[in-house]
Amino acid sequence: MELPEEVVNDLSLRLRRAEGQVRAVETMLSEGRECRDIVTQLSAATKALEQVGFRLIASGLTYCVQHPEEAEASGYPLDEVQRLFTKLA
Repeated sequence: MELPEEVVNDLSLRLRRAEGQVRAVETMLSEGRECRDIVTQLSAATKALEQVGFRLIASGLTYCVQHPEEAEASGYPLDEVQRLFTKLA
């Protein structure tokens, strides 16, 4: 399944943001920061990763609906992409 370049760019940006948030958690732990601050940062990182997954699946679903034969031929029939979505939900 081919992802549009703008989707790949968006996902890369979101992943870099999540990476920065995870690094911030490591820093906060080593600095002995307050638990509530660390949990807040962890929550932000978790949400960022969830958004990457949902954006990826949304793009995949769009591709499957627009190109069902090609999607199935490349191993992504619609029901498989739907199963991937439920893993994230």
